[in-house]
Amino acid sequence: MTQAGNQTYRGPDDVPPVVPVFPLPAALLLPRGQMPLNIFEPRYLAMVDGAMRGDRVIGMIQPRFDKGPLDLAGRPALCRIGCLGRITQYAETGDGRLLVTLSGIARFEVDEELATTTPYRQVQAATDAFADDFKPHLGEAEVDRKTLMRVFRAYLEANNLEADWSSFDQAPTEALVNTLSMMAPYGPAEKQALLEAQDLKTRADMLVALTEMVLAGGDGQPRGPLQ
Repeated sequence: MTQAGNQTYRGPDDVPPVVPVFPLPAALLLPRGQMPLNIFEPRYLAMVDGAMRGDRVIGMIQPRFDKGPLDLAGRPALCRIGCLGRITQYAETGDGRLLVTLSGIARFEVDEELATTTPYRQVQAATDAFADDFKPHLGEAEVDRKTLMRVFRAYLEANNLEADWSSFDQAPTEALVNTLSMMAPYGPAEKQALLEAQDLKTRADMLVALTEMVLAGGDGQPRGPLQ
C-alpha cells in the first residue's frame, strides 16, 4: 500500500476515477516520490483549490512531445501515462502563489479526457495496469544498486556537484531509484521512458544507461535530446 500524508492507498479502488491533470514538460513524479510545485497560473491555482476541496489528488502528466494534435481549445494532446499524486503539503506565499508538495501514489493511464467547464483539464484515469505501484519496495532485490551508485557518483564528480552520501546510502533502493529518476536532468522523452518502465529494475537500468551516455560526452553534460 502507498501512504501519502494521512491517506492510505491499497490499490486501484482507492484512487478517484476522475482527476485534474497538470501537464508539465519534463516533470516526473513516481510512486512514493515527492514533487514540490510553485503554482502561480490562475488555472492551476483553481486546480489546486478544487483538489483541496476534494480528495487532494492531481495527475502529473506531460504534454505529448512528438508534436501531437491540438484539441479544440488549442491545447496539446497529453501523453498516455502519468502519475497520481496527493497534496501532502500546502502553503500560501502572500503574493498569490501556492507552494505544494505532491506525494506520488501510482501511475495511471488516460482513458479519456473529459469535456469540462473548469479552467484546468480533467481525465478519466485508470490505474488497473499499475496495481504493483501500490506495493512499496517491490523489485528492490533485482536492482544493481552498486552500479547505480557508482554511475551517480561519476556524474556528480563530472559536474563538480556534492551530495549527502549518507542519506543516499541509507535510502531504500526504491526511493533511491525513483528519486534519482525524478532529479535526472533529462528531456521529456527520457523522463517519459523512465515513468513507463515496467518495473524498478528496468527503470534503474535505463537510468544507468542514460547517465553513462551523458558521461561518454566527455564533460558530464546532457547531450542530444537531453536537457
